[in-house]
Amino acid sequence: MLRRIEILNFPDSQLLDVAGPLQVFASANDMLRLAGQPLAYEAVVVSKTGQTKTSSGLVLEAARLPPVDAPLDTLIVPGGWGINAACEDRSLIDWIGQRSKAARRTASVCSGAFLLATAGLLDGRRAVTHWQRCEEFRQRFPKIRVDPDPIFIRDGDIWTSAGVTAGIDLALSLVEADLGHDLALAVARQLVVFLKRPGGQSQFSAALTLQDNGGRFDDLHAWIVANLDRPLSLADLADRAGMSLRSFSRHYRQSTGRTPTEAVEQMRLESARRQLEQGRPVARVAARCGFGAEETMRRAFQRRFGISPQAYRERFSD
Repeated sequence: MLRRIEILNFPDSQLLDVAGPLQVFASANDMLRLAGQPLAYEAVVVSKTGQTKTSSGLVLEAARLPPVDAPLDTLIVPGGWGINAACEDRSLIDWIGQRSKAARRTASVCSGAFLLATAGLLDGRRAVTHWQRCEEFRQRFPKIRVDPDPIFIRDGDIWTSAGVTAGIDLALSLVEADLGHDLALAVARQLVVFLKRPGGQSQFSAALTLQDNGGRFDDLHAWIVANLDRPLSLADLADRAGMSLRSFSRHYRQSTGRTPTEAVEQMRLESARRQLEQGRPVARVAARCGFGAEETMRRAFQRRFGISPQAYRERFSD
């Protein structure tokens, strides 16, 4: 039996929040069709009004909202600039709350978490939304345990995801849960997704989280990323920044909220995770990312992620 997936749409939604997951399920069907296997999904866009204009200006045709008790596998709620107005639409909120009861699982993309929260579906749960709105989300919904870091979070039958393209990662994970790793990986490759990121991976790149408002150290960060195999002593970094050792340490921490040593380790860990996810040997990754010894990288992984590099590679590599 086809799994019915309903992706809600509303005025000024984020187009990619809708189209990204929709394409993942369509591509999963394509992969099954090519393999001569039965299709798995019936994915449809639904809305109150039928035709709905997204924030990009593109108008999407959608089916009218179905009865709340009609059979349903998965409900997906997007975000976008229209999310605040949608949260004030009581009939829509009621429909989401009731429709979720008929679904095997419910998910949000980006700021769509605000709709799930307004419907009371996230109380007492752990959730994520777009990084720019995490603090607002935390203040508006104190009963929800907001974690601003992950790409997506599963808490029971509720899934939430970070900003925009994270909806693709979430949908790939839903496909993986339904149809297995190999099929999900085939979909990712067909869509030319560079990396199917695990849910525990940060929605931030190291360089982005370390970026200060003035961009004072952006060039330095780019140089660090290109030279991770080097020792990168504090003196090296200060010299590259054209500053004295003391002045560099003080200004860097003021600008980024991290010490230079912490920042370098953060970038090493991010690079190491990407390489391990590609299946590269642990010893080689440790050398390429500047950890030197495997044990040094293992301690850093355990301290930051609570898992060894080898276990991370086995769990997340293709």
